[in-house]
Parts: sequence; structure tokens; C-alpha cells
Amino acid sequence: MAHAELLSKIQRPADLLALSDPQLLQVAQEIREELIRVLTTRPAHFASNLGVVELCLALHLTYDFSSDRLIWDTGHQIYPHKLITGRYDRFQSIRTKGGLMGFPNPAESEFDLFVTGHAGASVSTISGLKAGDDLLGHPERHAVAVIGDGALPCGMVFEAFNNIAGLNQNVLVVLNDNKMGICPRTGGVAKYLDHCRMTGLYQGGKRTLNEILKQIPLVGEAARASLESLRDGMKAYFKDGMLFEEFGFRYFGPVDGHDLHAMRKILRDLKGQKGPVLLHVFTTKGSGVPQAENDPVTYHSPPVFEKVGPKRAILSMKKSNAKAYTDAMSAAIRTALKADPKACVITAAMCQGNKLETIRDEFPKQFFDTGICESHAVAFAAGMAKAGARPIVDIYSTFLQRGFDQIFQEICLQNLPVVLALDRAGLAGPDGPTHHGVFDVPYLRLFPNMTSMAPGDEADVEPMLQFALKHKGPISIRYPKANLEQIERKPSPIELGRAEVIDWGEDGCFVAFGTMTTACLAAAKRLRAEDGLHFGVINARFVKPLDTETILKAVDLLPLVITVEEGTTEGGFGSAVLEAANAAGLDTRNIIRKGITDKFVEHGERAELLADLGLDANGLVKTVRQFREDEVEPGHRQNSETRKSSLNGVGIG
Repeated sequence: MAHAELLSKIQRPADLLALSDPQLLQVAQEIREELIRVLTTRPAHFASNLGVVELCLALHLTYDFSSDRLIWDTGHQIYPHKLITGRYDRFQSIRTKGGLMGFPNPAESEFDLFVTGHAGASVSTISGLKAGDDLLGHPERHAVAVIGDGALPCGMVFEAFNNIAGLNQNVLVVLNDNKMGICPRTGGVAKYLDHCRMTGLYQGGKRTLNEILKQIPLVGEAARASLESLRDGMKAYFKDGMLFEEFGFRYFGPVDGHDLHAMRKILRDLKGQKGPVLLHVFTTKGSGVPQAENDPVTYHSPPVFEKVGPKRAILSMKKSNAKAYTDAMSAAIRTALKADPKACVITAAMCQGNKLETIRDEFPKQFFDTGICESHAVAFAAGMAKAGARPIVDIYSTFLQRGFDQIFQEICLQNLPVVLALDRAGLAGPDGPTHHGVFDVPYLRLFPNMTSMAPGDEADVEPMLQFALKHKGPISIRYPKANLEQIERKPSPIELGRAEVIDWGEDGCFVAFGTMTTACLAAAKRLRAEDGLHFGVINARFVKPLDTETILKAVDLLPLVITVEEGTTEGGFGSAVLEAANAAGLDTRNIIRKGITDKFVEHGERAELLADLGLDANGLVKTVRQFREDEVEPGHRQNSETRKSSLNGVGIG
């Protein structure tokens, strides 16, 4: 078989309609081979995409999504959809700078309606799309949302179910049930879905009863009603779909999501149904690749494959010994839980991403996985703190945004000692704008009682967590998706609101918040070697409270201060420095803020993105040189003594 013999000819989903059943099965196999081929060059989402190949084909064979509506929740299972919607030729560029996004992207195709990178919003958005189409005179458009069982427990999913049923909308929700999120699903909904997998007797009985019902003449309405009551009683006994029926949805399934013929048949049958419908589909995450089927957690987003067999996938993952900041935080959490039985860790379905598997196994009573329910996780932590525990909420920065109101109401307003560990703070690389954690500094420093920290290197991580667990109020630690770095120095102790002066230079200073410290040190080294300039570096450690004594001294005495952060400049660390300098009456024209400006950053390798943003050593050196070139009149600012005297007792030494 030639490489992608059929798939390469699919320009639009409508092209699938001309294929025979055997050819469609061949397309499914070719899609899986393309998924494997991507993994030979870069990490990408894998097992989740293998699991939806037949479901994707069946949906596009049944509906015309150039007019009808389709939302994938979450979008990391979008790869088969991309391959049959005109993007085969560009598919090998996925998750590379300038290439296809690893999530749906309306800029790429009319078949992508939203950039969906966070779980749980699909049912709400499909309901809104249907309401908008009905309002604007397009009631004929079908509306379909595909949601995984891992995303199902999100609170807003049930809010959307309630609204759809109240409006009696013609909406199809496909529940893609593979018993997984990224890690195995947890909680009461998971147990309920497990019951639905044990319904063979009911399914057989339902088919038999339906055949009997078809034979009953119209005069036998009483008998028909009795048999329907019996069927409903069996459904209730076996718990099959009753949760969704009680929400106002007509429940169908479960069905085998890898049986393309059966999937096409039931979707055709459901296409004409009126009102809210839920189709329960069983799939296997990693289907078609034995290693991924047997270990879907590891193969959710695995490292690069070293080799691929010519016919069947023979996969070998490249191993990396490099440790990341996530590993350092995980080790620090383990140490804390071992030392204090009151300490505990809470994650929102990201046990693997947060490197907490060994902690889960070693400290089962101190580990809590709430599922993809970040708002609940934060409020849950508040309750634990109120009871006297010391909870650590370990969530990606971008996902913690979903708990914004609970950070405000349940934690900060109550002044409770909850530790927020913000993984993936900063640029998340190929995952792109849905996952870049660049907004946490502004949204956390808004709140009274909140303390916010960031380690300058590996040596700061464990001491910061130990400090946080002794702190008597809300506190956060942000750290990036990056390999660990070490600064050559004897680290000073972590003290509340105290920065660490690594070097004090008379020509200027970099004030770094977080792991931008190493880039600043590299830039300072180059400036000294190439320009003869002595630039200092301050590891700020805290954005709230800010070390005004140290940082404002630099603003007052030095010709140039550059704040550097891996986050948005809108309300970020640099803004905090400007606010403090302004409040102290200082001239702020010698302050330059370096960070992520007011835009969404696309996907690419972290190093590529930092370079584009001028946040690597080269970019920082250029910033200094440009400032010095532009400074035609060095005396245009107040001299140091005048500016220093204007501080009026703010504690500058």
C-alpha cells in the first residue's frame, strides 16, 4: 500500500462519501500511520487521537460540517479531523512554529469553530451556536458536541445540560467514553459511567422489547404502555443513561466507537431526532497501537519515537534524563508530605502532568484528584485549610484561571493558608496560546492577602515551598515548563518580600522575576565582555509583597533598570515596579519592562518564542544597547542625589 494512498486525496470531508467500506477502513489505518509519523519528529498528543479515528470519520460521513456545527472537547483530539479537512499536506508541521496548531484553529479551516484547549466548554458553546443559528434563520443546521468522559464532570457541562433541556434544543452530545482523562478518571461520575459499561443484559432486553413493540397493533396501546414501563424500569435498574434522561436528554447507547459501520448507522438514525440527545460511545484510548492501548497515560503526549516499523507500529520512546521545574516541585511536595501529615496535595486531573504519580501511590490519604474541576479544587482546598490541613493546589497556571472567583471568595477573602503551585507558568511551547500561563501574575496580585513568589532557579524551589507551608495566608509559587537551571552562588534564605541581589552593577540592572534570572545573567556577562558595561542582576523572588527597598534603590541610583518576566506586561511584575516607583515619587523613565506584550502568543518551542519576544540573552543585550543609543541627553533625568532625596523615607539605603 502506497503511503497515505487514499488519505492524501481527501481535500474535504465530502470526498469520503465516494469511498467504499473497505476503503474507509484503509483511511482509518492511514490516519493512524500519520499520527505515528508525527511522533517520530516531535512530541504530540497521541493516544487520545488514536481513540477517535472512527468516530471522526463517522461524524463527517453523516453531517456536513461546512454548514452544520461541530465542537471537539477538548481540542487535543483534533488530529484526525485536521487530516480530512484539507490539512493533510501541512500535517507534519503540527505544533511547530508557523505550522498547524495542535488544537482547533478557525484561522486554519472553516471546519474549526473555536480554539478549544480547556475542557468542558463544548456543550455550552454548541448550545450557543444552535441558539444563534435558530435566531438568525438557520434552524436546519445540526449541532454536535463531542465531549470526553474526563471532561464530563466539569461543572459548566451540567449547567449547559440544564440550559439545553430548558430550551429543548435540537443538540446532539456525543460522550466519548474511554475511561480516561489524561490519567484514569476519578469521582462519582466515573463510577456511574462504569455502571453503564455493565449493561449488556439491558441492551439485549431493549432490543428484544423493541422488536416486540413493533409487532403490536395500534389497538394494543395498553400493552405497549406496559412494555415501555417495563423497559424504563429495566433502564432504571441498570442505571443505563438515567442521569442524562433526568437532565432532559434522550439517551442512546452505549455503542462501540471503533465500529465504523455501526457508528454511521446510529448517527444516521439520530440525525432526524428532535430535542436534546446524548449518544454514549465507548472507545479505547490509543486504539490501533498496542503500546498506547496498554499505557494510555504515558502515550497521551509521549516523547519522540525512535523507530517505526514498515507495517505495524514498533515504537521506542527517546528517553531524556533532563529534570524540569515540575520534577523539582514534585520532589519538594513529597518531602513536605512526608514531614507533615497535615500537608496534602490537590490536582485537577493532572496527576501525570504535575509528576504526582509517586506521591499518589505513596501518600494516598494526602493526595486528592478532583477531576477537571479547577473551581471545585480551589474551594475544596479552602475547606481543608479551614479545618487545619495545609493544602497545596498543584494546577497549571492557565487552568487555575478557571478558579479565579474561588481564589477571591473562598481563599483570599477568608485569608486561608492555601499554597497555589502554578505549573507551566510562562510559555508552554508547542501547546500554544490555550496553555501559555502568562496571566497569573496580574490575576493573583489583585487580591488582598495574597503573596506571590517565583523561583530564580532550582535552588529556590524547595525553600519556597517550605516557606509557603509556614506562611499564615494565601500564597502562590509560579514555575515554568522548562528544564532546571542553577545559578552559581550561595542562595540567600527565602524571606517575605525580600529579593536576592546576585550582582550590583553601576551601569544598570536587570530585575528578574522567576527563571528569567538565568537569561539576565547571560546578558550581563555579554554586556561586560563586549561593551564593557557592568550590569547587575536581582532575583526578585516576590512580586507581592515587592522588595521596594532593594528594587527602588536600583531605580533611584542606576541609569537603567530592566524588569524581565515570562508573563504579560499588562499588570505584571514590571507594572508592580512602576507602580511602586511612582508611589515613591521616582522618575520612571529609566525603567524598561520586558515581558509578553498585549497579544496572544502562538505555538512554538519555548526557546524560539522567548527569542521572538526579546526575552533571551540576545534580546536583553539589544534592549540595553538600544536604550544607550537613544539616550542623547544623559542629563535629562534628575540626578541621583535629587531623586534619592525625593523618596521621603521609603527605606532606601
